[in-house]
Amino acid sequence: MTTVKEQIMDAITVMSDSDAEEFWKIILRKYAPAAWEDIEEVEPDEIDLQMLEAIEKDPD
Repeated sequence: MTTVKEQIMDAITVMSDSDAEEFWKIILRKYAPAAWEDIEEVEPDEIDLQMLEAIEKDPD
């Protein structure tokens, strides 16, 4: 692990829960901006169709 990553881990350790939550939101905005609407929908292939059929026959 790099020094900067260790420093971030140390900083998180001493943060209050509310500060850590705010930091997490910043991380999400920067590195996980995708939303469900942004994900391209594709047609299921043969394996997908087989899995869906198996689920319908036995949901457990």
